This record gives sequence, structure tokens and C-alpha cells, in this order.
Amino acid sequence: MAKKTKASEVEKGAPEATGVLETPRMLEHYLKTVQPALSKALDRTNAHAIPRLEKIVVNMGVGVAVTEKKYLEEAISALTQVTGQKPIATLSKAAVSGFKLRENLPIGCKVTLRGRRMYEFLDRLVSLALPRVRDFRGLSSTAFDGHGNYSLGLSEQMVFPEINPDKYTRPQGMNITLVTSAKNDDEARQFLRAMGVPLKKDGDEGAAA
Repeated sequence: MAKKTKASEVEKGAPEATGVLETPRMLEHYLKTVQPALSKALDRTNAHAIPRLEKIVVNMGVGVAVTEKKYLEEAISALTQVTGQKPIATLSKAAVSGFKLRENLPIGCKVTLRGRRMYEFLDRLVSLALPRVRDFRGLSSTAFDGHGNYSLGLSEQMVFPEINPDKYTRPQGMNITLVTSAKNDDEARQFLRAMGVPLKKDGDEGAAA
């Protein structure tokens, strides 16, 4: 069972609150298991020098919203259900007449998660959502940006158990970016694997996902 602690103690960046909250299971795993293991593996004694998760950005591109605004409303509702946080609309940066796209037109939505919501989302992503992906055999171990940040895509929101398939009938994909404090991709890869993110082993990239 998750340990109870004051909200102010749930790592910097968590929403301010009063009273007692349960420490997210994934944060507890990081503090008790991952951080000590990486401290030894990387030979670092300063806790601030150990790779950690800084934020998670989840976004949905809804191109069909150009002509069907209701689908953007559905995407915003679904993303709220999945993350527990109200998304902001993302706007088009340029006009494309061939696609009837005007500048500053809402064509998607995104959420930036920090603190306890970030850890709770990662826990549900790893424990519940990814195992529900059809024929899932692991995530690519090379989808890093060179600065320790990892991105992955899901083809539909239905893999999250919070989504009611009777309410959200249109499949809507999403992109998820895990932003870490790692100094390089190798450290980030080691950190994410320790956190339970199912990255493929080296040499398995040719296998179907």
C-alpha cells in the first residue's frame, strides 16, 4: 500500500494542497529502489544528480477538427479522463488553403503533467494501457531526442481503462513525451527501464511492436 505523506513532500512540482495524501506508487518506487540503484550504477552520491522524471507531455492532434469541431471537444474530454487534468487547445501555426486550414485554428489539445499526476499517469501507462495494446512486444529503445527525453505514440485512446468505448467511438491517437533530467540518452534509457517502462532490449528493434 502506498505510504501517506503531506502533499508538500510529494516532490517539487506537485500541486499545492493541504492535508495528507498517498504517495504515488511510482514515486515511492523511484525513491526507494530506482534512485539508490542508479546512485550506485552511476557512482553519484548527490540525489539531484540522479536521473529523474521532470514532466510528461501528452498531446492529441485532431486534424478533422478543421471541419468537425465536435471531435476536438471529444478529444479534450478523453484527455481529461486519461490524465486527470484539463488540456489546453493547440492552434495551427500556418494557413494551408488546400486543407481549409486557417492560422490559429484549434486542431488539437495537450496536457503537461508534473508532480503526483505525472507519476500516477506513468503508472497507469505502464501497468494498464501498454499491456492492452494489441500484439505489444515492447517500446522502441531508440526513440530518444539526444537530450534524455523519450517519445512514444499510441494509435487510440481506448487502451486506457478510464475511456468508455460507448462514449468515445472514434479512435484518437496521442503522443506522449517523457522529459527526464538525464544527461544523455543512455542514462535516460537506464532510468526508464528501472522505472518499469518496457523498452525493447538491444538487438530486438527489428521485432514487431
